[in-house]
Amino acid sequence: MKRVIKAAALAVTGALALTACSSAGGSDSADTIGIYGFAVPQAANEAIADEFNKTDEGKGVKFSGSYGASGEQSRKVADTKGKDVDYVHFSLEGDVTRLVDAGLVDEDWNAGPNKGIVSSSVAVIAVEKGNPLGIKGWEDLTRDDVDVITADPASSGAARWNIMALYTHALSLGQTEAQADEYLKKVFSNVTTWAASGREATEAFKKGVGNVLITYENEAILAKQKGEELDYILPDTTFLIENPGAVLKDADPVATDWLNFVLSDAGQTEFVKKGFRPVGGLDISAIEVDGANDPAAPFPAPSKKLYTIDELGGWKAVTKEWFGKDGEKLRFDNLYAEATKQ
Repeated sequence: MKRVIKAAALAVTGALALTACSSAGGSDSADTIGIYGFAVPQAANEAIADEFNKTDEGKGVKFSGSYGASGEQSRKVADTKGKDVDYVHFSLEGDVTRLVDAGLVDEDWNAGPNKGIVSSSVAVIAVEKGNPLGIKGWEDLTRDDVDVITADPASSGAARWNIMALYTHALSLGQTEAQADEYLKKVFSNVTTWAASGREATEAFKKGVGNVLITYENEAILAKQKGEELDYILPDTTFLIENPGAVLKDADPVATDWLNFVLSDAGQTEFVKKGFRPVGGLDISAIEVDGANDPAAPFPAPSKKLYTIDELGGWKAVTKEWFGKDGEKLRFDNLYAEATKQ
């Protein structure tokens, strides 16, 4: 079993909606917003950048940066003291908190009505076209004929959301903590690839490394938009995924205009078109989402329950219990070790 596919961040310097006009601030040279983000929302951010460039605030603004595994991107920004970075878009709150601790992001970054969240999704199960294995939900991932692909929580925020979706499924069945651990070990023993990021997990699935992928709903929708032959299942219980965005203290002032646009109806519309669930009160009744199971009603509620991180005490509590750092072994690592004993 291969736990991690090592993959460098996907550099996209110069790839995000570049134009060469005057900046909103009246300078003769264009402002540049340096974005560091987790891999999954790259296409959505590029689409939002195109629309931002059409506004007075975004006229002539250029974009640069890179995308990769959320944890690795966060550590990179911290290690370089935010050099050439104006805006971050990560999978997990803790990846922004690391930058607060490093003095790079204001402590009140999440004080607004959206609590710092700029994009949203849910955990789903992607399967081969036509669902030949007849996968219906999380319980099927323990079957002997299932080969699971997921991201690795050592580097990826997507993986941590995935594991919480599995864990809360066990709780929804009324299982004890010990029973939930046994369920997780069965799933982990079926994982053929622990990929470096959510995007790397999708790429592995496309190559046929496994036959079931735990992923973001938007990632499955985007794959279908790109012509990939897959289907996805929304289980009867799943987990709400909320991704934070923040402007660095020393950012170009236009980065604040960018964040405001990201949260506007226009910005959220572009997220929706790429398969993300909207943040805020955007009316999506007139928007059809290509690649969704039902393009006209793309974001159904799970039939039983949508769990949230707040129900588990928040990411600070969950991380302390589940995900170690610097060699520390916590609940996930212990379960992984037991599941993969030879």
